[in-house]
Amino acid sequence: MPIDSSTADNNNIKQIICIKWGTKYGADYANKLYGMVSRNITPPFRFVCFTDDTTDVRPEIECQELPPLDVTMPTNTLGKWPKSRLWGEKLGDLTGTVLFVDLDVIIVDSLDPFFEYGEPDDVILSYNPSNPLERLGQTSCFRFKIGSLVSLQEKFKADPQGVADEYRFEQRFVTRNAPGGVKLFPKAWVAHFRRKCRQPFPLNYIKEPKIPKGARIVIFPGDLYPTHAIEGRYNKNAANNAKDHLKRLTEPKNLKRPLRHLRHFILPVGWIEKYWKE
Repeated sequence: MPIDSSTADNNNIKQIICIKWGTKYGADYANKLYGMVSRNITPPFRFVCFTDDTTDVRPEIECQELPPLDVTMPTNTLGKWPKSRLWGEKLGDLTGTVLFVDLDVIIVDSLDPFFEYGEPDDVILSYNPSNPLERLGQTSCFRFKIGSLVSLQEKFKADPQGVADEYRFEQRFVTRNAPGGVKLFPKAWVAHFRRKCRQPFPLNYIKEPKIPKGARIVIFPGDLYPTHAIEGRYNKNAANNAKDHLKRLTEPKNLKRPLRHLRHFILPVGWIEKYWKE
């Protein structure tokens, strides 16, 4: 069970935070994330959701207002720059170290090691496999001490669009500019669904995606969400059966890159429903 925040000593408990703004993710994402956290952590813990809409959020979740940030968010960028709200000197009534987790992740094993790894003052990102030569971190799951990233927020506030144009992704900005540098959690702990769970062609037509050995969290960057994976879709527009997917191979855009199209098929993923629930 979560602890009573009114009597909490934030230095002695595990603090998990998420951020929910706009309409992309409903309350069900926050509710399921809380359920997964509560089943995969040793108490005591706090779970705080910073949000602009508390409708239908389960009562166990501590909802707090989105941290203020008076800037115009960048446009035409793939980065999730509203996360910059978390980089300020204060973060609600929290103090100390927090573990941020995206709403659309699947937790499949204990989160305790994320609080034990490294030193309390370290900024620790999950490993990003998309650019292996760059040593790039991933902010779908990262740990930091509140107030330690103020310099990032100040630099971002000075030129939000310029920063986004230069770095494209907020995780690249954090990786390159965090005071004192960043550390990375062990590679196996946070698994990128498309890169680490999908079966290679042609096994993707006969075997469902797997949970990689050693994974604790499965993340879903890009436009493939847990709901799509449950249905066996690579994205919202993809076919959810092999026959229809193979028919689309004759479309002009797919004929240009046939192997890419053949690889972008998944079978329905049953284990997501096992873990992704309140």
